[in-house]
Amino acid sequence: MSRLQERSRLSSLPLHISGNCTRSISPRTTSISHLHRMPLETSGSTGCGWACLGALTFDSYALGDQVTLSQDRRKASRSKTTFRDGLVFSSRPVRVNERVRLRVENHVAGWQGALRVGFTTVPPRDRSLPLPQMAIPNLTDIPGHWAKPIQEKDCHAGSELEFWVSRGGTLYLRIMGFRKVKALEGVNLGQPRWAMVDVYGQTTSVLLLGSEQRVLMGIRRSCPAPKHLPLQNMADHSSVNHANEEQTKMVCENGKISLRGRLEKCASDSEASKHCVVCMAAEASVTLLCGHRCLCLQCSFRVIREFGTCPLCRRPL
Repeated sequence: MSRLQERSRLSSLPLHISGNCTRSISPRTTSISHLHRMPLETSGSTGCGWACLGALTFDSYALGDQVTLSQDRRKASRSKTTFRDGLVFSSRPVRVNERVRLRVENHVAGWQGALRVGFTTVPPRDRSLPLPQMAIPNLTDIPGHWAKPIQEKDCHAGSELEFWVSRGGTLYLRIMGFRKVKALEGVNLGQPRWAMVDVYGQTTSVLLLGSEQRVLMGIRRSCPAPKHLPLQNMADHSSVNHANEEQTKMVCENGKISLRGRLEKCASDSEASKHCVVCMAAEASVTLLCGHRCLCLQCSFRVIREFGTCPLCRRPL
């Protein structure tokens, strides 16, 4: 088969990308040895396609004790009554040269130090809770963690920055669009890396603006973040507060029954019950994606965080 015939044949085939996206191969870019160098979409659209890096939000499981996430998990806020316990991590691994973009939303005077950013090879869902109080030195003293403090003068409300890891394992920073700065070296490229952000000191709130990866033929960008948590009726509750878990400890009958045991026991109860199947006291006000209304608001935080499935039908949330 001639090269021209081969290109004609390939031009009619769809190229399957991750997710539900497909893209037809252009005849001028169908050389089999160069498929990985196909032109990328460079428009402002971040819809799922060849140029899409996937959604990037903060992980809702591994949160510092004083952190509150917005409903779309893009904004992380720390209590102003303390300077620490502000750790958050990205919801997925970040690629080499994928630049994570942040904006400082709020800051307060009175504390020393400010935002810290970096990467880790430890998956957020594999971490034990509660998290350490600070990224530096609590986590950076542990293998698999790299972080750099940002100067206070660069962390006023409205300041924007981006950070990424190069192919040489170097952590770079760029603040307010100025030239990049080499922060540190030696980041492990042999394992997936999650972005790590410590909302520390004077920094009390940051917004995750997304990410982008500059490649030879264009720019790849992260998807827009989902607008809502995987709950259907949380319009009256604009945030997920890690501290709400403390209010769910009463469901354990004086500590004699674990939450898992309670869920297993209640899964066989009537699905039409008006009471939460965990605490058996408050009204079941939260409707899950599967359609079951079986949890009160307080218990739903812990169930989603620790199990991630409906207690009745076990459908993932």
